[in-house]
Amino acid sequence: MSREEDIITIRQGNSSVSIHHHGATVTSWKCDGLEMLFVSKDAIFNNKKAIRGGIPVVFPNFGPWELGPQHGFARITRWTLKESVSNESCGEAKAVFTLTDTEETRKIWNYNFCVTYTILLRNKEFETRLQVENSGSDEFEFTTLLHTYFSVPDINKTTISGLQGLQFIDKVCESQKFTEDRDQVAIKENYDRVYMSTPNMHVIKNAAGGHSVRMVKENFPDTVVWNPWIDKAKGMSDFGDEEYLNMLCVEPGHVSSPLTLTSGAVFEGKQLLSIIDSNL
Repeated sequence: MSREEDIITIRQGNSSVSIHHHGATVTSWKCDGLEMLFVSKDAIFNNKKAIRGGIPVVFPNFGPWELGPQHGFARITRWTLKESVSNESCGEAKAVFTLTDTEETRKIWNYNFCVTYTILLRNKEFETRLQVENSGSDEFEFTTLLHTYFSVPDINKTTISGLQGLQFIDKVCESQKFTEDRDQVAIKENYDRVYMSTPNMHVIKNAAGGHSVRMVKENFPDTVVWNPWIDKAKGMSDFGDEEYLNMLCVEPGHVSSPLTLTSGAVFEGKQLLSIIDSNL
């Protein structure tokens, strides 16, 4: 179980967001008590393993990594809380976390960096901003992603828009490339696809409470869609055997090709999530 000091919760009106210091992982987004994000009942909170659910931060590598842990070290490292404020007058609450290079990270990936993660909560929507600064003298390459897990009542009735006509890398089929022909993408099998050059907006229909969630992203050219389905779910120790029915990952990122940052350069990507058909 998480200790109280491991978690920061910000509130705005009837909404709240909770963030775990381990990985700066958002573990909850509630609107009028309705949880919009999925976290597995079997998720491990030992400040070592990545938290299964919420919004883990992937940096500086997406996927298997010959230099270190899968999906990089950001999601398994304790971040520093720099700021937590609530401004009722402007209708916004904010938390800011940072991650900088240490002796341990430089043993894996020998670069100087500063990652700033800003969480902004408003009524019925919240925004996450990921900023990566090259604070060293050597340029470096990286990939990054916000691994967003949505709670859904029934994966068989959930769809994602904004993917039609796009090329995707199918990681289930030996990373072959295909073209999506569906306007509303439904998930009916083990699904792990990297859609490339995606538009800045997707709508997830039949998310928590049957509501639609709009994702607006900026400077994240790729969208990963993932659900482990039956067999893979059974093989995951931190994921319930039947939980694939109640989750869907739609993840904005820069992963199909790496980014290069020269000394002093800064990258920033954003994700804005909002409930668009709610009377909450």
